Amino acid sequence: MSFIMSSLRNLFLSPLRSFIQKDFHDAFDRMTLLDKLLFMMVHFVDKLILWHRLPVFLGLAYLAARRHLHQEYNLINVGRTPTGVRSNPEDYPYRTADGKYNDPFNEGAGSQFSFFGRNVMPVDQHDKLKKPDPMVVATKLLARKKFMDTGKQFNMIAASWIQFMIHDWIDHLEDTHQIELRAPEEVASECPLKSFKFYKSKKTPTGFYEIKAGYLNRRTPWWDGSAIYGSNTEALKKVRTFEDGKLKLSADGLLEQDENGNIISGDVRNPWAGLLALQALFIQEHNLVCDTLKKEYPKLEDEDLYRHARLVTSAVIAKVHTIDWTVELLKTDTLLAGMRANWYGLLGKKFKDTFGHVGGSSLGGFVGMKKPENHGVPYSLTEEFVSVYRMHQLLPDTLQLRNIDATPGPNKSIPLTNEIPMEDLIGGKGEENLSRIGFTKQMVSMGHQACGALELMNYPIWMRDLIPQDVDGNDRPDHIDLAALEIYRDRERSVARYNEFRRRMLQIPISKWEDLTDDEEAIKMLREVYGDDVEELDLLVGMSAEKKIKGFAISETAFFIFLIMASRRLEADKFFTSNYNEETYTKKGLEWVNTTESLKDVLDRHYPEMTGKWMNSNSAFSVWDSSPEPHNPIPIYFRVPQQ
Repeated sequence: MSFIMSSLRNLFLSPLRSFIQKDFHDAFDRMTLLDKLLFMMVHFVDKLILWHRLPVFLGLAYLAARRHLHQEYNLINVGRTPTGVRSNPEDYPYRTADGKYNDPFNEGAGSQFSFFGRNVMPVDQHDKLKKPDPMVVATKLLARKKFMDTGKQFNMIAASWIQFMIHDWIDHLEDTHQIELRAPEEVASECPLKSFKFYKSKKTPTGFYEIKAGYLNRRTPWWDGSAIYGSNTEALKKVRTFEDGKLKLSADGLLEQDENGNIISGDVRNPWAGLLALQALFIQEHNLVCDTLKKEYPKLEDEDLYRHARLVTSAVIAKVHTIDWTVELLKTDTLLAGMRANWYGLLGKKFKDTFGHVGGSSLGGFVGMKKPENHGVPYSLTEEFVSVYRMHQLLPDTLQLRNIDATPGPNKSIPLTNEIPMEDLIGGKGEENLSRIGFTKQMVSMGHQACGALELMNYPIWMRDLIPQDVDGNDRPDHIDLAALEIYRDRERSVARYNEFRRRMLQIPISKWEDLTDDEEAIKMLREVYGDDVEELDLLVGMSAEKKIKGFAISETAFFIFLIMASRRLEADKFFTSNYNEETYTKKGLEWVNTTESLKDVLDRHYPEMTGKWMNSNSAFSVWDSSPEPHNPIPIYFRVPQQ
């Protein structure tokens, strides 16, 4: 009987198979019948380059179908997985210092030094690590020729925010063996460094037959605020006061320093002034939550206050990222609806505030689900996630300081006083200059300055001669060319190159350079570096060159990794699902999260005059003197994107 059913199914699907591009035949053959039908729909829309032009409700249906396919076929475990219940969830109603015990079936999932997962299988490039040479790629295709910005869409707070998130989520463990890259003669005169040394990523055996070796994450990949709390007990002890649950903070509202002059925060490696300001802001947020909870619940001791405040603060960070930062990054009605649906569900905030979580993840959102969902793959962030978050083009060459003593002009604009080179705002210099500038002036200045665009030939030159730091925040002796290093890292870690990456993410690959970009200068340079072989194109270069969807600050290639992993960070975490309740957070703590909608809300709590005086925009992540979004009377699900 099963043979007959299989034959009938094949008879039905065979004509449809001819419609599918050959790149996807193998993947299609492995799919279930339902998934084949979903893929047919997705592939049809992709061929017409249509999904982002559809009415919002149809665009959301497309994204839901694509996300389902990625959850089924693009979540790949690295390392062994234990079986059976391993811990009692009631024993750990709080976030542990090293990220353990979030998943009762796998106590190590999402913990410090767990493996990076994969969205696509590794593609070995050991024999092509220098083909083409990373310093040639960096010089001819990445290095900034003329600064390009994002207009009014995205500001320097937004650029700082993503580094704040990176310091929460990901950092590869390094080997002790150094490698040296030397600039080939054809580009040596244009390279700030003629050669540089760096440490290899440490390759670790997985003990598993499918992917035999992987890379370990030095940070905890949960959305647990480890940028301010640290990723282990030792780091956590350094930042806590052990009084009323609070974290250390200097009297001026910035990060405290130890006796050696080093900043005290959960993660101190490779900071700059913008990141340091956000770390300080959310330490203030944590401490204010502690004060509020102590007033509401006087019997709570230091440890309980700390644990509840960490849960609340981490959830605020996750919510700001989900429904504020990402909405500005992907500025379309479809993604506004989609990101709010991730948190509130399709039924919306008013319904959820009134009736609680109703229905599954679609109607009620991921937050507040009855139980976490990891789709059968232990939680981790992935190598491909790391690759698409390479966004250093967002950084400009200088920070434009504003005169906050001047009377704001039209749209609350304020005059420029001077510019500080970015080199003076990183590492120890960055902390010193931030102390002189002060939090308010730093934040207002970043709010009024557009960040860089994620485009070819827009990678900061100053980052090609950069002083990296150890995990303790001390400078290393060897400078690095970060643009060249990022090309090398993707190859070293066996991340597929652009075209193969797209195939394995069920996206139509390019067949010629003109499929990628209309920019004739870019096409000329692509041919100069890669010849006519589009298969050799590096992922970072391809994403930078790719034609952007209207309203998107990132490429579509990067976005589809976001699509699956942004959902996963919420749905796999018990503190956003089964434990998102008053018992775990306290009633007051849950109310704090539920009434916070944006970074503006956080700023208003601590600097109540700031946004009212200097911010004209709707979001703290768009340029502050931009006009507010006009009211749109059309219900969001029925809107049609403007072309």
